[in-house]
Amino acid sequence: MNPRTAREQTPIVAVSPYGVDGASSRVRLHDWFDHTGLPAEFHSYLGTSNNQVGTVVRRLPAVLAAEASLRRLSHHVGDRTVILSREASPFSSGGIESSILQHAGHSVYDFDDALYADGTAAMSRIWSKRETWIRSLGAADVVIAGSDILADAADEFSDSVIVVPSCIEPDDYLVKQDFGIGSAPRAVWIGSPATEAFLQDIAPALLALHERYALRLTVISAGQADLGPLGGLVDRVPWTRAAFAAELVKGDFGVMPLPDTPYTRGKCSYKLLQYAAAGLPLVGSPVGANAGVLARLGGIAATTPDEWVATMSSLIELGAPARAAMGGAMRSGVVEEFSYARWSSRWLGALDITEKV
Repeated sequence: MNPRTAREQTPIVAVSPYGVDGASSRVRLHDWFDHTGLPAEFHSYLGTSNNQVGTVVRRLPAVLAAEASLRRLSHHVGDRTVILSREASPFSSGGIESSILQHAGHSVYDFDDALYADGTAAMSRIWSKRETWIRSLGAADVVIAGSDILADAADEFSDSVIVVPSCIEPDDYLVKQDFGIGSAPRAVWIGSPATEAFLQDIAPALLALHERYALRLTVISAGQADLGPLGGLVDRVPWTRAAFAAELVKGDFGVMPLPDTPYTRGKCSYKLLQYAAAGLPLVGSPVGANAGVLARLGGIAATTPDEWVATMSSLIELGAPARAAMGGAMRSGVVEEFSYARWSSRWLGALDITEKV
């Protein structure tokens, strides 16, 4: 098989910083290609779920190979469609990303976080995520932003920005059936180790409800950090693609606390969508996209510690039929408003494709 024939069979090049176990790459790329059935040639940096310093240092030969591969890639995409998510390399300030996007036959840049406000990671202080973001926006033919807030920020640097939210595949989720609450109500939180710290914002409310109702909190995450005063009420469950759905439906409601910062305002509310897909009532901070998702799905917004106590208490004290009705409305709303099927035409249009393959 000659190279041209191979390229024709895999016309879309998907570039991402993480492998399929990295939440952003999975939701913004892999699940889209699974849903549409489009063939793709994936290029992830190391194939890992993160590119933190420890991860990179342990894989130095693979890092060198990845850097060389990315520099070659821009010379082989002239007749290809490229979609690049977030960044290609953690050791870049946009030169690699802009080169790949500029050389592509048609290029799409996708992002789902406030990368323009992210300077927390050690490597970000040397290789600027903001500069990578700006240069990628300027180089791409089309930009896909995960929320209206992110799109507004991108408008300064690109005149072709569209919004496609992070989506869910309904069939990937089990749907809660039993809404009775036993002797210990259970809240559930799902996310990455990096965002576990946000749980501290509602620690006083969770502790109060633990004392009042014997509340437990399931944390579904790859993390193992000490959660301080929450340790006595937390049950940790390792996140895996095979098991996360079954763990979600064991909860009585889902929580998504967020501090209000420039970075968190760019979050795309994926936790809320996951809870809703499982048919769970949900409570979240009305920060950034969360506010719109809570309003559209019928979730409950909470800001102050007293509001968190009151809203979670109200869910615990609701009768099972009322919780079931709320959970059913959440599930219906997320399927109608935030599924891949709902947004597929816009996503395919960004890739300059008019129909599914």
